[in-house]
Amino acid sequence: MIYIKTESEIEKIQKAGRIVANALQEIKKIIKPGLTLIEIDKFAEEYAYKNHAKPAFKGYHAFPASICLSVNNVVVHGIPDQYVLRSGDIIGLDYGIELDGYFGDSAITVPVGDISESAQKLIDVTRESLDLGIKSALVGCRIGDISYSIQHYVEGFSYSVVRNFVGHGIGRKLHEEPPVPNYGTKGKGIKLEQGMVLALEPMVNIGSPETVVLPDGWTAVTRDGSLSAHFEHTIAITKNGPKVLTYPDSYEP
Repeated sequence: MIYIKTESEIEKIQKAGRIVANALQEIKKIIKPGLTLIEIDKFAEEYAYKNHAKPAFKGYHAFPASICLSVNNVVVHGIPDQYVLRSGDIIGLDYGIELDGYFGDSAITVPVGDISESAQKLIDVTRESLDLGIKSALVGCRIGDISYSIQHYVEGFSYSVVRNFVGHGIGRKLHEEPPVPNYGTKGKGIKLEQGMVLALEPMVNIGSPETVVLPDGWTAVTRDGSLSAHFEHTIAITKNGPKVLTYPDSYEP
Protein backbone atom coordinates (compact mmCIF):
# COMPACT_ATOMS: atom_id res chain seq x y z
CA MET A 1 0.00 0.00 0.00
CA ILE A 2 1.34 3.43 -0.97
CA TYR A 3 1.17 5.94 1.84
CA ILE A 4 0.28 9.48 0.68
CA LYS A 5 1.81 12.18 2.88
CA THR A 6 0.30 15.45 4.04
CA GLU A 7 2.17 18.76 3.65
CA SER A 8 2.99 18.61 7.36
CA GLU A 9 4.47 15.14 7.00
CA ILE A 10 6.51 16.21 3.98
CA GLU A 11 7.94 19.05 6.07
CA LYS A 12 8.95 16.55 8.75
CA ILE A 13 10.61 14.31 6.18
CA GLN A 14 12.42 17.36 4.81
CA LYS A 15 13.76 18.21 8.28
CA ALA A 16 15.19 14.71 8.48
CA GLY A 17 16.44 14.98 4.91
CA ARG A 18 18.31 18.20 5.61
CA ILE A 19 20.20 16.57 8.47
CA VAL A 20 21.18 13.73 6.14
CA ALA A 21 22.30 16.13 3.42
CA ASN A 22 24.25 18.35 5.82
CA ALA A 23 25.99 15.27 7.23
CA LEU A 24 27.00 14.08 3.76
CA GLN A 25 28.49 17.49 2.97
CA GLU A 26 30.48 17.42 6.21
CA ILE A 27 31.69 13.87 5.54
CA LYS A 28 32.68 14.87 2.01
CA LYS A 29 34.97 17.54 3.50
CA ILE A 30 36.92 15.00 5.57
CA ILE A 31 37.31 12.34 2.86
CA LYS A 32 41.02 11.98 2.08
CA PRO A 33 43.68 9.30 1.67
CA GLY A 34 44.56 7.75 5.02
CA LEU A 35 41.06 7.94 6.52
CA THR A 36 39.53 4.63 7.63
CA LEU A 37 35.95 3.65 6.93
CA ILE A 38 35.30 3.06 10.61
CA GLU A 39 36.28 6.69 11.32
CA ILE A 40 33.66 7.86 8.82
CA ASP A 41 31.05 5.64 10.46
CA LYS A 42 31.83 7.12 13.88
CA PHE A 43 31.45 10.64 12.47
CA ALA A 44 28.09 9.74 10.87
CA GLU A 45 26.73 8.20 14.06
CA GLU A 46 27.77 11.14 16.22
CA TYR A 47 26.34 13.62 13.69
CA ALA A 48 22.89 12.04 13.99
CA TYR A 49 22.85 12.19 17.78
CA LYS A 50 24.18 15.76 17.85
CA ASN A 51 21.14 16.71 15.76
CA HIS A 52 18.68 14.89 18.06
CA ALA A 53 18.16 12.16 15.46
CA LYS A 54 18.87 8.43 15.24
CA PRO A 55 20.99 6.69 12.59
CA ALA A 56 18.40 4.91 10.46
CA PHE A 57 20.61 2.08 9.23
CA LYS A 58 22.20 0.86 12.47
CA GLY A 59 20.31 -2.22 13.57
CA TYR A 60 18.05 -2.19 10.50
CA HIS A 61 17.71 -5.90 9.75
CA ALA A 62 20.84 -6.20 11.93
CA PHE A 63 23.01 -3.89 9.78
CA PRO A 64 25.96 -3.14 12.07
CA ALA A 65 26.81 0.47 11.16
CA SER A 66 25.35 3.98 10.87
CA ILE A 67 26.33 4.58 7.24
CA CYS A 68 26.88 2.41 4.17
CA LEU A 69 30.32 2.98 2.67
CA SER A 70 30.89 1.49 -0.77
CA VAL A 71 34.41 1.73 -2.21
CA ASN A 72 35.27 1.23 -5.90
CA ASN A 73 33.56 -1.97 -7.06
CA VAL A 74 31.18 -2.06 -4.08
CA VAL A 75 27.74 -1.09 -5.36
CA VAL A 76 25.79 -0.59 -2.12
CA HIS A 77 25.56 -1.63 1.54
CA GLY A 78 29.28 -1.68 2.23
CA ILE A 79 29.98 -2.24 5.94
CA PRO A 80 32.55 0.18 7.40
CA ASP A 81 35.76 -1.52 8.53
CA GLN A 82 39.44 -0.71 8.95
CA TYR A 83 40.01 -0.20 5.21
CA VAL A 84 42.24 2.84 4.66
CA LEU A 85 41.18 5.12 1.79
CA ARG A 86 43.74 5.60 -0.96
CA SER A 87 44.12 8.27 -3.61
CA GLY A 88 42.28 7.09 -6.70
CA ASP A 89 39.43 5.42 -4.79
CA ILE A 90 35.82 6.47 -5.18
CA ILE A 91 33.46 6.01 -2.25
CA GLY A 92 29.69 5.91 -2.07
CA LEU A 93 28.25 7.47 1.09
CA ASP A 94 24.68 6.26 1.75
CA TYR A 95 23.18 7.73 4.92
CA GLY A 96 19.79 7.89 6.57
CA ILE A 97 18.38 9.20 9.84
CA GLU A 98 15.13 9.10 11.76
CA LEU A 99 13.85 12.35 13.26
CA ASP A 100 10.60 12.47 15.24
CA GLY A 101 9.30 9.33 13.56
CA TYR A 102 10.16 10.30 9.97
CA PHE A 103 13.06 9.23 7.76
CA GLY A 104 15.43 10.93 5.35
CA ASP A 105 17.76 9.03 3.01
CA SER A 106 20.39 10.22 0.55
CA ALA A 107 23.62 9.10 -1.10
CA ILE A 108 26.54 10.64 -2.95
CA THR A 109 29.70 9.21 -4.48
CA VAL A 110 32.89 11.21 -3.99
CA PRO A 111 36.52 10.98 -5.12
CA VAL A 112 39.43 10.25 -2.80
CA GLY A 113 42.42 12.37 -3.78
CA ASP A 114 43.17 12.28 -7.51
CA ILE A 115 40.98 9.88 -9.47
CA SER A 116 40.99 8.74 -13.09
CA GLU A 117 39.01 10.50 -15.80
CA SER A 118 36.90 7.37 -16.26
CA ALA A 119 36.01 7.27 -12.56
CA GLN A 120 35.08 10.95 -12.57
CA LYS A 121 32.92 10.45 -15.67
CA LEU A 122 31.07 7.60 -13.95
CA ILE A 123 30.36 9.81 -10.94
CA ASP A 124 29.15 12.67 -13.14
CA VAL A 125 26.87 10.50 -15.28
CA THR A 126 25.33 8.82 -12.24
CA ARG A 127 24.59 12.16 -10.59
CA GLU A 128 23.16 13.54 -13.84
CA SER A 129 20.94 10.47 -14.27
CA LEU A 130 19.44 11.12 -10.84
CA ASP A 131 18.70 14.72 -11.83
CA LEU A 132 16.89 13.48 -14.95
CA GLY A 133 14.93 10.95 -12.92
CA ILE A 134 13.80 13.69 -10.56
CA LYS A 135 12.65 15.88 -13.45
CA SER A 136 10.45 13.01 -14.63
CA ALA A 137 8.70 12.71 -11.25
CA LEU A 138 5.57 14.68 -12.12
CA VAL A 139 1.97 14.26 -11.02
CA GLY A 140 0.21 12.05 -13.57
CA CYS A 141 3.41 10.48 -14.87
CA ARG A 142 4.37 6.93 -13.97
CA ILE A 143 7.20 5.19 -12.17
CA GLY A 144 8.36 3.89 -15.55
CA ASP A 145 8.95 7.46 -16.74
CA ILE A 146 11.48 7.96 -13.92
CA SER A 147 13.05 4.56 -14.58
CA TYR A 148 13.33 5.13 -18.33
CA SER A 149 14.91 8.58 -17.91
CA ILE A 150 17.67 7.13 -15.72
CA GLN A 151 18.31 4.03 -17.82
CA HIS A 152 18.26 5.81 -21.19
CA TYR A 153 20.78 8.41 -20.04
CA VAL A 154 23.14 5.91 -18.37
CA GLU A 155 23.16 3.48 -21.27
CA GLY A 156 23.93 6.34 -23.65
CA PHE A 157 27.42 6.28 -22.11
CA SER A 158 27.66 2.48 -22.41
CA TYR A 159 27.32 2.10 -18.65
CA SER A 160 24.78 -0.21 -17.02
CA VAL A 161 22.14 0.30 -14.33
CA VAL A 162 21.97 -2.19 -11.49
CA ARG A 163 18.79 -4.29 -11.50
CA ASN A 164 19.06 -6.03 -8.13
CA PHE A 165 18.63 -2.88 -6.03
CA VAL A 166 16.06 -0.13 -6.57
CA GLY A 167 14.67 3.07 -5.11
CA HIS A 168 11.69 3.08 -2.78
CA GLY A 169 8.97 4.97 -0.99
CA ILE A 170 9.98 6.53 2.32
CA GLY A 171 8.32 8.33 5.23
CA ARG A 172 7.36 6.75 8.53
CA LYS A 173 9.44 3.77 7.49
CA LEU A 174 12.85 3.73 5.82
CA HIS A 175 11.52 1.53 3.02
CA GLU A 176 7.90 1.82 1.87
CA GLU A 177 5.98 1.07 -1.29
CA PRO A 178 6.41 1.56 -4.19
CA PRO A 179 9.72 0.23 -5.51
CA VAL A 180 11.37 2.59 -8.01
CA PRO A 181 13.60 0.68 -10.47
CA ASN A 182 16.37 2.48 -12.36
CA TYR A 183 15.31 0.73 -15.58
CA GLY A 184 11.94 0.55 -17.25
CA THR A 185 9.51 1.70 -19.90
CA LYS A 186 7.82 5.07 -20.35
CA GLY A 187 4.15 5.09 -19.41
CA LYS A 188 4.36 1.90 -17.35
CA GLY A 189 4.01 1.35 -13.63
CA ILE A 190 2.19 3.12 -10.83
CA LYS A 191 0.84 6.60 -11.54
CA LEU A 192 2.53 9.35 -9.53
CA GLU A 193 0.23 11.25 -7.18
CA GLN A 194 0.63 14.43 -5.16
CA GLY A 195 1.89 13.51 -1.68
CA MET A 196 4.00 10.53 -2.66
CA VAL A 197 7.52 10.61 -1.21
CA LEU A 198 10.16 8.56 -3.00
CA ALA A 199 13.86 7.85 -2.63
CA LEU A 200 15.34 7.75 -6.14
CA GLU A 201 18.76 6.11 -6.25
CA PRO A 202 20.51 5.13 -9.47
CA MET A 203 23.38 2.68 -9.03
CA VAL A 204 25.55 2.65 -12.15
CA ASN A 205 28.36 0.30 -13.18
CA ILE A 206 31.05 0.88 -15.78
CA GLY A 207 30.74 -2.78 -16.76
CA SER A 208 28.02 -5.40 -16.35
CA PRO A 209 24.91 -4.68 -14.28
CA GLU A 210 25.31 -7.97 -12.41
CA THR A 211 26.06 -7.90 -8.68
CA VAL A 212 27.11 -10.40 -6.03
CA VAL A 213 26.45 -10.15 -2.28
CA LEU A 214 29.48 -11.07 -0.17
CA PRO A 215 29.33 -13.62 2.67
CA ASP A 216 28.65 -10.83 5.22
CA GLY A 217 25.12 -10.79 3.79
CA TRP A 218 25.20 -7.06 2.99
CA THR A 219 28.07 -5.88 0.81
CA ALA A 220 27.03 -5.95 -2.86
CA VAL A 221 29.85 -5.80 -5.41
CA THR A 222 29.97 -5.79 -9.20
CA ARG A 223 30.33 -9.33 -10.50
CA ASP A 224 32.99 -8.26 -13.01
CA GLY A 225 34.93 -6.06 -10.56
CA SER A 226 34.13 -2.83 -12.41
CA LEU A 227 33.65 0.52 -10.69
CA SER A 228 30.20 1.49 -9.43
CA ALA A 229 28.67 4.83 -8.37
CA HIS A 230 25.51 5.66 -6.42
CA PHE A 231 23.48 8.84 -5.88
CA GLU A 232 20.18 9.24 -4.05
CA HIS A 233 17.68 11.95 -3.14
CA THR A 234 14.44 11.79 -1.19
CA ILE A 235 11.79 13.71 -3.15
CA ALA A 236 8.12 14.64 -2.78
CA ILE A 237 5.66 14.63 -5.66
CA THR A 238 3.85 17.99 -5.57
CA LYS A 239 1.42 19.86 -7.81
CA ASN A 240 4.28 22.26 -8.60
CA GLY A 241 6.69 19.51 -9.62
CA PRO A 242 9.18 17.33 -7.73
CA LYS A 243 10.54 18.76 -4.49
CA VAL A 244 13.93 17.51 -3.32
CA LEU A 245 13.86 16.97 0.45
CA THR A 246 17.54 16.12 0.85
CA TYR A 247 19.27 19.34 -0.15
CA PRO A 248 21.75 20.68 2.43
CA ASP A 249 21.37 24.09 4.04
CA SER A 250 24.14 25.36 1.72
CA TYR A 251 22.20 24.43 -1.45
CA GLU A 252 21.58 27.27 -3.91
CA PRO A 253 19.46 26.53 -7.03
